[in-house]
Amino acid sequence: MHFSHSLACVAGLLPATLVAGAAAPLSEAAVEARDYTFTTSAPSSKVTPKVVLIAMFDPEAEAFYGIPEFNVLERNITIPGASPLFPDVHCTSNGDVCQIIVGEGQGNAAPSILALTLSDKFDLRNTYFMVAGIAGISPNRGTLGTLGFAKYAIQVTNQYEIDAREIPDNFTGGYLGYGTDFPGEYPGNTYGTEVFEINGALQELAISFASTAKLNDSATAKAYRANYKGYSNALQAPSVIKCDIATSETFWHGEKLAAGFENTTKVWTNGSATYCTTASEDNSTLEALMRAAIAKLVDFERIIIMRAASNFDRQYPSQTAAQSLLFSNSGGFAIANKNLYLGGVKIVQGIIKEWDSKFKKGIASPNYVGDLLGSLGGTPDFGLNNYPEPQKKKRDLAALRSKMMKYRM
Repeated sequence: MHFSHSLACVAGLLPATLVAGAAAPLSEAAVEARDYTFTTSAPSSKVTPKVVLIAMFDPEAEAFYGIPEFNVLERNITIPGASPLFPDVHCTSNGDVCQIIVGEGQGNAAPSILALTLSDKFDLRNTYFMVAGIAGISPNRGTLGTLGFAKYAIQVTNQYEIDAREIPDNFTGGYLGYGTDFPGEYPGNTYGTEVFEINGALQELAISFASTAKLNDSATAKAYRANYKGYSNALQAPSVIKCDIATSETFWHGEKLAAGFENTTKVWTNGSATYCTTASEDNSTLEALMRAAIAKLVDFERIIIMRAASNFDRQYPSQTAAQSLLFSNSGGFAIANKNLYLGGVKIVQGIIKEWDSKFKKGIASPNYVGDLLGSLGGTPDFGLNNYPEPQKKKRDLAALRSKMMKYRM
């Protein structure tokens, strides 16, 4: 358990006389054994959040601490399977708003989200999940501090990769889809997690709420973005925009990689998605929520992806990619985290205010919602029209066992 964080939260919730009057500190074993769930209802009742905020690491989470609108540190609920660094789900006293910090990277995001959805301490069937994290951004689409709301999430590095020093002369880049022999072709083999599409109507509502916020900016960010001459959107003040997210476990950077992954985004979604923000975790988060949705533990139509731009995904003219990645002081990190709160709190307030009249029953999606496999039903409006039917079906377990037995003989 992360003692310093959890005990600080506990101390902040107890009267000063109780904290000061403690006869002796608890032993480590006693601390581990304690139940840190604070509740005003029966202990056996489940928490039923209206909104769960999903952060990846401390600064994103802390953007929502000490704010006047709500206090997610009033209840701290430890769940098995959460990140060892962030074992608690934080909630308001009434349980309407909760926050989970999943940890950075795909390997942390998926198990943390799955742990939350499988926890017997929560009922999440009517909950809205909002990814609220920072990201890179294409200067073709926006600038530092911009809030990007995605309908598509594309895992762009699920591909073959050839070292840049060994790329064939007739290749346009070092990435090519599985089962292909040239960059830019639709992959012949897919995992099913390459592309997700979420509720476009909910995306529009989130944008309308966030657009009422006055976003933060800074002199440092203004000076830095002025270097991106030729990128008109990069030169503007932070705003709220609709565009999509490319994800990868690798933190890529530079004009050539960005151009390649922009093309991947276009090819894998039949031109439906707009390459814009870049991050690591979202496809993993969505796959975990997909598994939970299949089990009817969550509603996959109640997901919002909000990413605030903390850096550009490439260098400005006259700068190298390495200089941009390693030696830039853009000022984007601070304003991005501030804008997560400024825009995000408007969305939370909007959902709660209109819960009974609109959000409790759900927002009907006008578009396909789901993954490449059609796991929740319906037909994806992306991918090859002649997507191989066998990959959509469950495996024939009897045939698979028979095949395995042959190998054992």
